[in-house]
Amino acid sequence: MKTFVTVLGLASMVALAACDSKQENKVENVYENQADALDNQAANMEAMADNLSGNAENAAENAADALENKAAATREAGDAAADAVEKKQH
Repeated sequence: MKTFVTVLGLASMVALAACDSKQENKVENVYENQADALDNQAANMEAMADNLSGNAENAAENAADALENKAAATREAGDAAADAVEKKQH
């Protein structure tokens, strides 16, 4: 399911990129790269959780969830920042 959502998100970004300015895309890409790094950390944490048990597994899964939430918030902040750049240019 994550792959489908990622592909759908990428397709949407490509479609929107045609409408965006270079500066807007640059701002959005910075945030997207940060979010991708957080998602990678979350995936690593989830993989580590698979090798743990009990409270340690729960703690690792909670940490992964927190990283995923932070990645989502970073993407939202990137969208807001890109929107602000777009409004500033118009």
